[in-house]
Amino acid sequence: MHGYPFSDTGSTFIVEMHDDVWERAGFGATEGQEFPPGVSDTYAVERIREIFADELAGHEVLTNNSKWLNFQTVRNECWHEGNLVLLGDAAHTAHFSIGSGTKLAMEDALALAACLHEHPTIEQALAAYQDERKPVVESTQRAAQASLEWFERIGMYAGQEPTEFVFNLLTRSRRITFENLRDRDAVFAAQVEAAFAARHGDGEPAPAMFQPVRIGGLELANRVVLAPMDMYVADEGVPGEFHLVHLGSKALGGAGLVMTEMTCVSPEARITLGCPGLWTDEQRDAWARVTRFVHERSPAKIGVQIGHSGRKGSTKLMWEGIDQPLESGNWEVVGPSALPYGPGCHVPREATRADLDTAVADFAAAAGRAVDAGFDLVEVHAAHGYLLSSFLSPAANQRTDSYGGSLANRLRFPLEVFDAVREVVAGRVPVTVRISAHDWLPDGNTDDDAVEIARAFVAHGAAAVHVSSGQVSKEEKPAFGRSYQTPSPTGSGRRWRRRPARW
Repeated sequence: MHGYPFSDTGSTFIVEMHDDVWERAGFGATEGQEFPPGVSDTYAVERIREIFADELAGHEVLTNNSKWLNFQTVRNECWHEGNLVLLGDAAHTAHFSIGSGTKLAMEDALALAACLHEHPTIEQALAAYQDERKPVVESTQRAAQASLEWFERIGMYAGQEPTEFVFNLLTRSRRITFENLRDRDAVFAAQVEAAFAARHGDGEPAPAMFQPVRIGGLELANRVVLAPMDMYVADEGVPGEFHLVHLGSKALGGAGLVMTEMTCVSPEARITLGCPGLWTDEQRDAWARVTRFVHERSPAKIGVQIGHSGRKGSTKLMWEGIDQPLESGNWEVVGPSALPYGPGCHVPREATRADLDTAVADFAAAAGRAVDAGFDLVEVHAAHGYLLSSFLSPAANQRTDSYGGSLANRLRFPLEVFDAVREVVAGRVPVTVRISAHDWLPDGNTDDDAVEIARAFVAHGAAAVHVSSGQVSKEEKPAFGRSYQTPSPTGSGRRWRRRPARW
């Protein structure tokens, strides 16, 4: 129930529920019902009085053309035509849980009046009105959408400890940060920190980011993780001074865990000639120098992400032409199907059973070298359209054998790789997996598929699932939102990152 006052004697009273709850509560069509479902009726009012008797505490429930409906979000690309102009709910709607509908309409009206006063023609005034108000409204609508989705998924939070639940409720729109909350109510903010520390940390109140955490059997001093960042500066797959300084400095800076960039399991698994690897003992020993520094000079842990580029391999360095094939010295690339990553990219050869066996063996060997090199964690890269990711995606995998078709079949090869890696490390270090939660393609994986993919890896022993999205095809069209998705500074599309990553 959402309630908020509209006068000194009355409040708006909105009841919201899932369709199945609506049916179970008896609000659907029943035989002999005077009014059809969706229209205000005496039965609905009486039923609401019963359900919310404690909250109403004897107060009346009145009707005001009240109806059951599914909330619709209204957006308009253009707010005016000729001398006709839209404002308020005609131009935009925002979910009632942030209570901004009337406020937005009033602000629209004030801005429209001001623009008509300030500009010589109606055409200029209406253009200025839209330019001024549209960005403000879109920001509010993003917050309202986050709030709407929070209430739609309220079951995810229903089992939380009360303080945690209230904190999530208050910050659901992403407009109120923890620091905003501290400014508004320092006592409650301290209560939130204490509750989090008691349930998830070491009991000492501190910001959640700086509480310890475990990934499998690996104890981390805090929750700051340096995400894998492709640097393309290795020589013949051997990490050098750059990697020592890059990863070592982040460990010295206080991160709980630092992750290498995607480290390739064979020469043919590289994205570019600058990618590091773990297919030789020389590479293992070079990585051992980095892990020793991290362990000797900081409390940080260090993990390695191992992967195979698949159809996205044999390309130029990023700054020479992202995803563009090498001008010479190309190697053959493989994928689940003979489909290129995008226009101008390599057309891969459809992987044979022998190719898959080789890849499984290469992953296992690389994982063994990773443990010998002193890494504390191994992450299997099954995201971003590389080999394992392309097997998972129906947009890239159109095989007709047991490795294509259903999600269970598409999972088969990535799980074979994952099992081989876990067998080699034999419990000495945790093994995690990175997945793309959404392909951003009409025929690609969605969040629902990602849940099933994550469940499958967890069932096979994944200590954590590292979630990002996209990069399965150049045709992708990512969606962006508050705390949701951020583009690369290069605009390349290779570095889409879902934020925050879910460790």
